Amino acid sequence: MGAFDYPDWETFMKTSFAARGEFPLVAPETPSFMRQPVAKTAADLEGADVVIIGAPYVAAEDGKYAGVPMEDWIEAPKRVRQQSARYPGGYIQDFDLDLFEHIRMVDYGDADIPREIMFNQTPENILKAQAAVEAKCNDAIKAGAVPVVIGQNSPCGSFAIAKACAENTDGMVGCVSLDTHWDAGHLDYLTGDPRIAGAASWKHKMYEFLDNMHPRNLVEIGERGMLENKDIIRRYLREGSRFISSWELRTSLGIEGVVGELDRAWDGTKGVYAHFDMDVMGGAGPAPGDILGELVEPIAMTDYECIRIAHEIGRRGLTGFSFICIPPGSAAVYRVIVYIIVYMAAGLAMRKIGKGA
Repeated sequence: MGAFDYPDWETFMKTSFAARGEFPLVAPETPSFMRQPVAKTAADLEGADVVIIGAPYVAAEDGKYAGVPMEDWIEAPKRVRQQSARYPGGYIQDFDLDLFEHIRMVDYGDADIPREIMFNQTPENILKAQAAVEAKCNDAIKAGAVPVVIGQNSPCGSFAIAKACAENTDGMVGCVSLDTHWDAGHLDYLTGDPRIAGAASWKHKMYEFLDNMHPRNLVEIGERGMLENKDIIRRYLREGSRFISSWELRTSLGIEGVVGELDRAWDGTKGVYAHFDMDVMGGAGPAPGDILGELVEPIAMTDYECIRIAHEIGRRGLTGFSFICIPPGSAAVYRVIVYIIVYMAAGLAMRKIGKGA
């Protein structure tokens, strides 16, 4: 069980559409997202609508996460950017819209997470890594932009962004979350430390620690099957969360019904945090679920469903966006992440210019 044989940089540049043009680099072998300008400092974010941030962090245990080698996970921020460089511009033919005529997007590089942390995951080191992501998100939100964090594990790819959204919003903050798992346990399994919003506990910690977020403004989409604790799910339902399982999506709601339910996250809130845990797609997208190791479950959401929901989130406006558990190693899956970001930004553009989809 493992990732695809993703090409090295030299092979990528020989075989990819990216070789047809030039692009700025945010790091060695790492083009800026969609060839957009690189921001080095907070001052460079002025006037931006969308700020791309990498969070190369994996909650590794013995060098693996969910049975898949850490190295296959941690390259996601770099590889998503590489795949984005295939596209020469922001013209989206589906909407006859040139994104970059209306949206200023910049790449703010990766949060300062030393790779050594992967091999010494003490609570203190994890909190430092989380703070590094928060700092970049705070800069983006203060500049009036939406931070989009390409991560792989919690808290750096989830709670850190929620915290920045909550602390920079004067009012309640809603949440739209796509996932295979609720991630709502009470304690981080890796450290056992109650301060850590870990892979299986970050959502619980989000509501425990952030006073202006409440489950009544949570739209949770995609979970299914037999892994979850019934008491946890029933408590969220009692507190007003809208849970849409993959089963409900496919049997009664359909994608149009799901889109209609998104509004609950905006009802009475001043901001919205969107979080996509991409194991939700495990096997129904362009790559087999086996590359996810223990994280894959049947009745997965499709790439179109994820992209469409992201677009609709953009049309409604949002405060921050994040990814974790991007299926490792498949170039096609990394392109799905590019589409999710770009089609979300297209929704922002339509919102700005008053154009319907």
